[in-house]
Amino acid sequence: MRPMEDTKNFPTMIIPQGTEIAVNEQGQLSIRTPGNLVIQNSGVYSVIESGSGSVRIDPGVQVEAVSVEAADSCFVAGELTAWRVQADKIILEKGAQANIMLQESETLELDRNARLVGNFASEKELYLMLGRFSRQLRDLPEGLFAGDRRNSLPNAGPALNPRREAAVDASTSKASANAPGASLQQKEEMLALVKVIVERELAGEVGSEGRQALEELLGLVRSSNLEAVGETYSALISKIAKPSNDLQKARLMLDRLFS
Repeated sequence: MRPMEDTKNFPTMIIPQGTEIAVNEQGQLSIRTPGNLVIQNSGVYSVIESGSGSVRIDPGVQVEAVSVEAADSCFVAGELTAWRVQADKIILEKGAQANIMLQESETLELDRNARLVGNFASEKELYLMLGRFSRQLRDLPEGLFAGDRRNSLPNAGPALNPRREAAVDASTSKASANAPGASLQQKEEMLALVKVIVERELAGEVGSEGRQALEELLGLVRSSNLEAVGETYSALISKIAKPSNDLQKARLMLDRLFS
């Protein structure tokens, strides 16, 4: 065994007690640690979480994540692409670039040379905005987002790739779906919102049976086969052992659509 003094020039990795590290079925790394977390290696992550401290992304580091959570602050000195960032403070340092669709923070600080894209305050706000511009989204050219890896979030749903995602606010959907003579476009917009939710669920850890059920449901929703969706959605969603709040909302929307 090599003596300790011979290895003193090598970097040391310390995994604090209570840290959880896992890899989901898409190969995305999930890191949950009770203290401060500094990311010095570029990569694609599912969850980055600091239970009682801060998260920092060092300069030159490119991070893609479904969710970043910090009890205190989220410091970005490199590049961050995320569906959701939850922190008391979000701070973009000089030269930083962040693509954040949903930011939940008390304070947002940007260096004048930093760049922030996205920055919706809630999913309701995001869905409503996409719903208002659903026609423009559907009319975007086919190749607009092709190959643009930096501004897309693989396996995390259409968070930063909104093409054809006609999303509408759930309360508006409820009224339009139940109204007599609801148009096919209105129903398709509801299915588009369900598609957003199901794709995001597939980016998480739902188990093999749950994944198979969600993939089947996603295929039916993408095909816009209303009859097939109506016949199977309840049974498919019931196979998810612990459905998220969003998935439960999707079931309620489908209940209204097919009631």
